[in-house]
Amino acid sequence: MAEEKDPTSVPLSQADNAAIEDPEDPAKSPPSSPNSSTRKACCFVLQSWVSKKFMTGCVVLFPVAVTFFITWWFIQFVDGFFSPLYSRLGFDIFGLGFVTSLLFVFLVGVFVSSWMGATVIWVGEWVIKRMPFVRHIYSASKQISAAISPDQNTTAFKEVAIIRHPRVGEYAFGFITSTVTLQKDNEDEELCSVFVPTNHLYIGDIYLVNSKDITRPNLSIREGIEIIVSGGMTMPQTISPMQRVGRANDRIPMNRLG
Repeated sequence: MAEEKDPTSVPLSQADNAAIEDPEDPAKSPPSSPNSSTRKACCFVLQSWVSKKFMTGCVVLFPVAVTFFITWWFIQFVDGFFSPLYSRLGFDIFGLGFVTSLLFVFLVGVFVSSWMGATVIWVGEWVIKRMPFVRHIYSASKQISAAISPDQNTTAFKEVAIIRHPRVGEYAFGFITSTVTLQKDNEDEELCSVFVPTNHLYIGDIYLVNSKDITRPNLSIREGIEIIVSGGMTMPQTISPMQRVGRANDRIPMNRLG
């Protein structure tokens, strides 16, 4: 009687070949050579070095590119005021309109500084303030320009201020615009109107703060504007109140005593 074969039995030769050819078994796969591991490590180091240097180049060139683009756009924009006039006269020189625009702005400043120019500006403002919609735009623009004007007047920012806002332990940069006296039953309280910008310079909140609770740093108006517009990136590492700076300047050196 013939012997029945077990269908699950596999010859030993086939089982050995299957065990050798199994690629999913890491223990039975052939070991990688040292040269391939070194090559992978070198490729990883080189890729990391290249990406790092590329990002460093982007970080360095980005502000340069932005500055060049804005400067070039500004020159073309200003040059476009007088360059068509020179083109009609036959002078096609790039930059001539830009120089003419700068000279025109300088002459306007000289003219406005005189009594005749001040009179003309006063009449022009009187006409603009009678216009329904234009007067609001002109008033806001004039207040912003007056803040950085070298001739400080009653509408300009007086001083840079640091106040406690919005919670205890937190501070906010602002500008003192005016002072007001709050009349009380016991005594009058001197308050300062502090403008705290919330969207660059043209939008912000106004706070009435006691003058004793205001820290006046040793910063000019332009430095305060640069700090706010730059988002705090131009913030100095050390800020000293003006009172402390004044006291330090009033000290007499020890070698001068006696």
